[in-house]
Amino acid sequence: MKFTGTVIKYGDNVDTDVIIPARHLNTIDVKELASHCMEDIDKDFHSKIKAGDIMVAGLNFGCGSSREHAPIAIKASGISLVIAKSFARIFYRNAINIGLAILECPEAAERIENGHEVEADLDAGVITDLTTGAKFKTSPFPPFIQNMITNGGLVASIQKGDFC
Repeated sequence: MKFTGTVIKYGDNVDTDVIIPARHLNTIDVKELASHCMEDIDKDFHSKIKAGDIMVAGLNFGCGSSREHAPIAIKASGISLVIAKSFARIFYRNAINIGLAILECPEAAERIENGHEVEADLDAGVITDLTTGAKFKTSPFPPFIQNMITNGGLVASIQKGDFC
């Protein structure tokens, strides 16, 4: 499982209220949620990203409420992967449950810059900054989590009978 894209980078403690502001939680329409993703921290988010791009962040990404809307909004916006120094635990689990690929790799999150091209090989556990050539080692996902991401999340995996 490989992801390649241009990086959009954020700092530490990006909380779920910034990822998807509470005033937009009156919908379950994923396109509507995506249209408001990151708007309170980055008004130009939607004009900067294209499908497949990679988000990189600092410490404690996804802190705050336990709403699943935050990873749903990120995924629906076109972001294929989030790399961070660390994730809030409930955000981490919610992301996996909805099929958003996420990796903790402090060194990569520190050294990869906004606008860089990055490739992440989840099978090998290697992140490559294609702009600089730097490589970073991370723990590969176990096969059952890779299946969940490939299938589009926990519910989709169960519906396919592909969960073990």
